[in-house]
Amino acid sequence: MAGKSDSLNSTIGEGSVFEGKFYISGSLRIDGKFEGEIKTDEELVVGETGKVKTNIHAKNVVVAGTVIGNIVADEEVKLLETAKVLGDIETPILTVQRGVVSQGVVTITGGQKKDVKKLIEESYAGTPQATGIFSKKGSEK
Repeated sequence: MAGKSDSLNSTIGEGSVFEGKFYISGSLRIDGKFEGEIKTDEELVVGETGKVKTNIHAKNVVVAGTVIGNIVADEEVKLLETAKVLGDIETPILTVQRGVVSQGVVTITGGQKKDVKKLIEESYAGTPQATGIFSKKGSEK
């Protein structure tokens, strides 16, 4: 499965249940059930049997299981074919495989530091205007 990292140093195994705060230096894989708060400066992998209820902030996030909560990734989010996500996603790069089930707002920043909405609005404003193309009834162009 994608998402296995050389720096993976913690696992919540299948059949395990963890509730509370988990702050980790390195990567974390969850194949069991987790509810609480997670902070990692590396990768978080939610395996196919993983069930997570929390807001996630990590460098990279790979989801093959179920996540209820918002996901913010500094580099990339990968939603594998068995992923189910209920929450907002914000990331520079989003990969979504066929079969994913998700509901929430998705913001893909493309690595931009600027406010994404403002960036898109400015891009649109830089296009030629349609002034004069549509005239009022009875008036000349």
